[in-house]
Amino acid sequence: MTTRIRAYGNTAIGVLIIAVMLFPLYWMVNVSLQPTGGAVATPWFPLELSFHGYASALRDQGDNLVTSLVVALGTVAFSLLVATPAAYALAQFRVRGAGVLLFAILISQMIPGIVVANALYSAYSDLGLLNSIPGLILADATHAIPFAILIMRAYLLSIPAEVIEAARVDGAGQIRAFCSIVVPMSRNALVTAALFTFLFTWSDFLFALTLTTTEDVRPVTLGLYQYIGAYGVPDWSPVMATAVLASIPAVVLLVVAQRFVAAGVASGAVK
Repeated sequence: MTTRIRAYGNTAIGVLIIAVMLFPLYWMVNVSLQPTGGAVATPWFPLELSFHGYASALRDQGDNLVTSLVVALGTVAFSLLVATPAAYALAQFRVRGAGVLLFAILISQMIPGIVVANALYSAYSDLGLLNSIPGLILADATHAIPFAILIMRAYLLSIPAEVIEAARVDGAGQIRAFCSIVVPMSRNALVTAALFTFLFTWSDFLFALTLTTTEDVRPVTLGLYQYIGAYGVPDWSPVMATAVLASIPAVVLLVVAQRFVAAGVASGAVK
């Protein structure tokens, strides 16, 4: 009886904690469905549903959402294209100075983003990459590639060398063995690295603020920030509707890829 009461108590505490953590998400959706007005005066439940906030959000922020999606997908593709062979080389080959290189990769993750952003601004100004999608992709990749290398290498260390040697015996070269054997076997790690890269890029604000100075290229994070600033105390319904729309890709990807992420992280941890 005591055990059952304790279990009920733990469940109640867990539900309460989850409710507190999810309340901001509920309030965001609730405000986005209100006809108009400020967030403070919003009723607890959306009794009078209105989608004018979403219409305004799509009208004002639709291009910014597309820009964020293009930058995020481009960063994922570029980062994996660079990180996967680099991680394979560090995991399977005897590279002189590999330990120093891995330490440098780890240290690069500790550099404050504002330092990188300021350095890139100076370089981009000379190269003409300001206010450009390729410029944002390269900037986001500076953080994504080292992280992807660490994730991929941890998984690739678990691939038996005999599998690759068997492919070489059958006549496959290093590139053929990598593309036909290693990459398919690394699906879980690839999905994990891709998902975290996408989420980082999708939520990036610092590079967007520093490396874009016009409205030609504007990710949704910066668009949402300027959306609020442009109206002082705005009608919060379009603002929250934009936040909801910006959350959908991340939620969908997490739901779809969760089993791959769990397998990829677990494989690297076990190794």
